[in-house]
Amino acid sequence: MEQLHNKVRVAIKRAGGATKVSNILGVSGSAVFSWQRNHKIPNIDYATKLAEITGMNVRELRPCR
Repeated sequence: MEQLHNKVRVAIKRAGGATKVSNILGVSGSAVFSWQRNHKIPNIDYATKLAEITGMNVRELRPCR
């Protein structure tokens, strides 16, 4: 799980930081910070959009079951 959150952190950094990601995705800053701090993982819609804007694979950000 820690590896997943590291990739989420990398994606957020690539996208320009938590504030920019929250604006792009239309979510609160606290939601993005929660993803960074390992409290939650982004839902599939947000993970897909984040993957698109960063050039990452959505499975890196939100693994399938």
